[in-house]
Amino acid sequence: MLAVLLAALLAQTAHQKHHPPRDADSYAKVLENPARDKWQKPHDVIQVLKLRQDEVVADIGAGSGYFTRRLARHAARVYAVDIDAKLLDKVKQSSAPNVETILATPDDPKLAPGSVDTVFICDVLHHIDGRPAYYAKLKQALKPGGRVVIIDFHKKELPVGPPPSMKLSSDQVKEEFAKAGFQLRQDHGALLEYQYFIEFVLY
Repeated sequence: MLAVLLAALLAQTAHQKHHPPRDADSYAKVLENPARDKWQKPHDVIQVLKLRQDEVVADIGAGSGYFTRRLARHAARVYAVDIDAKLLDKVKQSSAPNVETILATPDDPKLAPGSVDTVFICDVLHHIDGRPAYYAKLKQALKPGGRVVIIDFHKKELPVGPPPSMKLSSDQVKEEFAKAGFQLRQDHGALLEYQYFIEFVLY
């Protein structure tokens, strides 16, 4: 059922591009479906990140806060960044005091310069147009030694996620980040069945 709902939702997203979903409640139900845990493995992802207690994290495309809440248990502060105010309202209702919501635009995460240690982007990068300019904004937001973490769907047919035509391959993502002045820090490709999981740092 999750796969069917997610496929339908993402088909709508492909049609609407970056406009927020018409029904935030339905979107949140898909994002929060417990069946997602089986393939998203949020606990394992958080463990691999090895967040410090003083770390500041930006969850780009936070949605209903699926990862935001989990990140907040291990980091000093988490910025839940999204372009949908209704979804951010849901984050506010369910998150810890160390979570701050940021209403972004499709081309700007609205993060202050030098404000975050880790930029976390899960299942969102393929929705962003003008990525080189967006990467430049991420660079500005990072503290010295900061990193960008990308999790997204492999570019092939899968039981979950968008159609292959919407996806970015891991090689394409690595190439784009290299051109933007980042270097590969670590590839956790074996952890997730349907997604790549890559960390980048600045040169």
